[in-house]
Amino acid sequence: MKRTVYTDERDTRTLEMSGQQPQNQPDNTLAQLLTNLLTIQSLLARADEGAVLRLRDNQQVEVLALYPQSNRKVNECPAWILRSAESINRALLSDNVIVTPLNRTDKPQGHAASHNIFLIRLNLGNIGPAVAVFLIGIGDQKSIETPSLMLQLSIRLLTLSEKWFLQQEKPADMKPFQQAMETLSATNSQDGFTRAIMAFCNEMASQWKCERVSLGFLNDRYVQVKAMSHTEEISRKMEIVQTIESAMEECLDQDTEVLSPAPEGSTYISRAADELSKQHGSLTVLSLPLRRNGEVFAAVTLERPAGTMFTSEEIEALRLTCELCTARLADLYEHGRWFGATASVRARNLLSKLVGPEQTTTKVAGVIFAGIILFLIFAKGQFKIETPFALEATYQQVIPAPFDGYINEVNVEVNEPVEANKTIMALLDTAELRLKLAASRAEMAGYIKQAAVAMRDGQIAQAQIARANADKMTAQINLLDYMIKRAAILSPISGFVVKGDLKKQIGAPVRTGDVLVEVSPLESLRAELLVPEDDIFDIKTGQEGLLTTASFPGQRIKFTVERINPVAEVVNQRNVFKVRVNLQENYTWVRPGMEGVAKVSIEKRRYAWIWTRKVVNWVRMKLWI
Repeated sequence: MKRTVYTDERDTRTLEMSGQQPQNQPDNTLAQLLTNLLTIQSLLARADEGAVLRLRDNQQVEVLALYPQSNRKVNECPAWILRSAESINRALLSDNVIVTPLNRTDKPQGHAASHNIFLIRLNLGNIGPAVAVFLIGIGDQKSIETPSLMLQLSIRLLTLSEKWFLQQEKPADMKPFQQAMETLSATNSQDGFTRAIMAFCNEMASQWKCERVSLGFLNDRYVQVKAMSHTEEISRKMEIVQTIESAMEECLDQDTEVLSPAPEGSTYISRAADELSKQHGSLTVLSLPLRRNGEVFAAVTLERPAGTMFTSEEIEALRLTCELCTARLADLYEHGRWFGATASVRARNLLSKLVGPEQTTTKVAGVIFAGIILFLIFAKGQFKIETPFALEATYQQVIPAPFDGYINEVNVEVNEPVEANKTIMALLDTAELRLKLAASRAEMAGYIKQAAVAMRDGQIAQAQIARANADKMTAQINLLDYMIKRAAILSPISGFVVKGDLKKQIGAPVRTGDVLVEVSPLESLRAELLVPEDDIFDIKTGQEGLLTTASFPGQRIKFTVERINPVAEVVNQRNVFKVRVNLQENYTWVRPGMEGVAKVSIEKRRYAWIWTRKVVNWVRMKLWI
């Protein structure tokens, strides 16, 4: 025995190439099974080389089978097998195909294409942990899927090999397995759809000794026979073809195998199969459905001479054969038609998925999403322009000081209401005026006495002078009385004090004409909107809207656009246009200077335009569209 040892940073193993049978080595019968299985797997995956490796208890890797054997020298171990032994532990722990790229230094001689090593675990009864490895040339990354699928498909056959291993005394039980694999190999060896289905029918007829094997595919609601064993041209006008299609439709409608003559106790309907059997002298007819993704898409009908029944083992083997060949036949059928037919089938399948009962949640979500999109595109809503505002008074009543004096008393503050000619807002000091009034009255009394004395003495001129002085003092007294009455500061209009915090100026001197208080009436309030320049052309006079203040966000005040200032101004580093609006309602809580948000109703427009207009305008400005 020759041992080839490789060393790796992770571990060290011994790879055995045996010229003689070591301990626990499988016998010749099982070795032949491994060789046959490896050959079939290599043909399915289109592998250049293959091997079956077993991991023994002493961590030695043993080669149980090689493909191909004709080109292999005794005791010769290729470099790529040494490379694959590094991943054997990972392959034993996985149910999937492990793909390892092959280094350039390990590339076999005579192979120019890029190669990968494929590893898949084998469950072979008492043999122990075993892995099948294959050297496969790969054109691109997508090409990895096909050999991986074929290798996984072949592993499904190991159930039969396990059964055979446990019952080695019955080698005849491997015949159905061999028949299935030979049929699969014959089908996979053909490239085109027509060649593949002809090979499938001919091989089925040969393996199961049938007079005729027919293969039909479901097209819409009817079955069309596409191939018959040993028949090159098929016409659907032929009576035999129509009868076979009826038998296939009967099989597909019931989604089960249909055998004629039907055995006792069968529950399926075999009327069409019986008709096919009677036309040619009581043939034995068996129809089997081919399923893809749980749905039937084709049927195969086998016809045997009268008296040769299909046994349950043969039906099981035929069922396995159909299951193995379904993927290949379905792929060729789908991609072998012309473009229009393929597009039509795909559209029909897509439509069936859309309206079918599957994936209800996804479909409901899709319908809702489509409804939202259609709503945004076609539905219209009220387009409103949102902008800040500030309240201001139309006019204000200025109340000045009536005479020079001092502020003696203040009764109101800013934002307090006042009534016209009733509310005393402030009082000026009148002590000095009252003293002047008393002096003037005393002086007027003196002039009156002087006039009386002069008249008594006959001094007419002196009497006239005294009366003139008395009239002068009377006028002065009236002026002082007027000024004393004006010392109480009253508002000529009702409203709110908007300016004049006089409590800070009590005792301060004032001059005639100095502004003491400003009063604004409620009905004179209006709002001034600050509309951005990208929205100003949607604003028109006469439009209505609502505004709300920051102090009372729950209150809405209606307004009407009155005037649009044609000149833009810069406010908070933005170009805005001032729009004046009239308030249609008066509230006692409204004050000049309040700010908030106003919304001007423009017109009804589509929601998609309303919600995307700013983004679209921004993109147009950036891309200059």
